[in-house]
Amino acid sequence: MIRRLFNTVFEGAIINPIEANTPCYPHPFRLSDTVHFGWLSSVAPCFPVSSHNIKIITEPKQFYDHLLHYCKNASHRLTLVSLYLGTGDLENQLIEAVKQNKQFQNKKLNINILLDYTRGSRGKVNSRTMLKPLLKCNENCNISLYHTPALRGMLKRFIPNRWNELLGLQHMKLYIFDDVLIISGANLSNDYFTNRQDRYMLIKDKKLTDFYCELVTNVESFCLKMDEEDNLSFPVETWKCSPYEGSKKAFTSKAREIVESFINKSFNENVHSIQKSDDTWIFPTLQMGQLDIKQDSYITDRLLAEAPSESKLRIATGYFNLTSQYMHTLVHDCKAEVEILMAHPRANGFLDAKGPAGGIPYAYSLIAEKFRRMCEVHHQQYRIKLLEYMRKGWTYHGKGLWYYPPKSKYPCLSIIGSPNFGDRSVTKDLETQLVIVTENNELRKCFHEESQRLYKLGLEADTKRQVPLWVNVFVLLFRSYF
Repeated sequence: MIRRLFNTVFEGAIINPIEANTPCYPHPFRLSDTVHFGWLSSVAPCFPVSSHNIKIITEPKQFYDHLLHYCKNASHRLTLVSLYLGTGDLENQLIEAVKQNKQFQNKKLNINILLDYTRGSRGKVNSRTMLKPLLKCNENCNISLYHTPALRGMLKRFIPNRWNELLGLQHMKLYIFDDVLIISGANLSNDYFTNRQDRYMLIKDKKLTDFYCELVTNVESFCLKMDEEDNLSFPVETWKCSPYEGSKKAFTSKAREIVESFINKSFNENVHSIQKSDDTWIFPTLQMGQLDIKQDSYITDRLLAEAPSESKLRIATGYFNLTSQYMHTLVHDCKAEVEILMAHPRANGFLDAKGPAGGIPYAYSLIAEKFRRMCEVHHQQYRIKLLEYMRKGWTYHGKGLWYYPPKSKYPCLSIIGSPNFGDRSVTKDLETQLVIVTENNELRKCFHEESQRLYKLGLEADTKRQVPLWVNVFVLLFRSYF
C-alpha cells in the first residue's frame, strides 16, 4: 500500500540524478524506479514505522508535561539537544525531575546534553550554571556546547554577547528518552512551555532514536566539553585546531567528514524489513551550512518544486525570511496552492526588544512585502497567500510543511523540525527535520487537524506596514543573519 502512495503522489516525475554538490548516499532499498516521494530514499535514510507510534502534541504545556514525565522516568538514556536551557522555575523543575529519576540516582542513566555555546553562556546565570548540578551528581552525564567556527579571532574578541549569536548556532531541537523522540522547534525555556506556540511530535521507534543519539555523539566530537566546575575543553591534541583557533578550513573539513561518514554509515546499515503495521516512512534530514552539509535544503526545495497543480502546500515559519532560492522555486516552479503562515509582528518574540532587535518584526514584514510584490509581478498572487498568526498574549514560533495531494482533503506528508526556511537556517546553523510520509488515514487526519489549529489563527497578512528607514538598511545588510 505504501508503495502505491510513493508512486502516485507526483504523477509523471522521473528520478533525476542528484545535482552536483548535493550529497547522494547509497541506499539498498528502492521504493520504485519512478519518483514521486521515492527519491527521498536516495537522499536521506528511511525509517518505516507504524503510525500508531506517532503522536502530535499541540500545546506548550503538553510539551512541558511530556518532558517532565520522561525526565523522571527514562530508564537508560536521556538526550536533550536544544539551543539553550532557560533559567526559571520551570526549567529548574526539569533538572530536579532528572535528579529524582531512580536510574539517575543509581547511576544507570546515561545523560547527553548538547546546547549552543554562545546562547548557553549568555549572562552570569545561564544554561551552564543550571546544568552544573547534574555533572556533580553523576559521572554518566555529558554536556557539550557547539561553538560555530565562524566566531574566531577579532570577531570572538570584540563582538558582544547576543550579537555573537548571529554568526551561527546549534539550532537542532531533539529530546530523546530511551526509545522515544520528541522533535520540535521549541527550546527548553519558560515561554516555550507556556505561551509560545510551536510544533511538537512524539515518535516511538528504537532505530530512529538510535540514529539521532549517534548523530549527537558525532556532533559532540567537535564541540566543547563542560566539566563540573564549568570549565570548557576541546581535544586540540588530536584535532591540532579548535572551533575558534587554528585553521578554520581544517576544522570544518574534519567536522564535515565526521558527519558525512555518519550519514554514509546510516545508509549502509539502514536496511529494514517492512512489518505489516508499517504504514509511515520517516526521513531525517540534516543541514549544517558552515560544514557544507546541505541535505535538508535540497529536499525542501525539490518538494516545493515538484508539487503539482491542484495540490496544496502549507508552510509555516516563525520568522518570514525565505531564501532567494525557495522564493524563486515557489513562484516559478511550484504549481501547488500555497499558504504561508508567519508570526504577526505582535506575535513575534523580538517585539519590544531593546536596541536594533526591536526592529526585527518589522524587518520580517518588509521581507514578506517584497515577496508579495514578487508574486504579483509574476501573477502568482492568486496561488500564494500570506497569513499572520495572531493569538492574544501569545508569540508564534511554529515551523514546518504539510503537503496535500491533488484533490485530497488531508496531507500525506509533513515536515517538522528546527529550520525556519531562511538564510541562516540554510547557511549558518545546525538544523534537522523529519520528512514524514504516511498512507494512514488517521495520521493524515491528525496532520490536517494540526495545521488547521494553527492556520485558523492566521489573519490575511498586512505586509504594507510603515517601516523605519533604518530597518530597510538593516535588511539590506544583514538579512542572512536573522
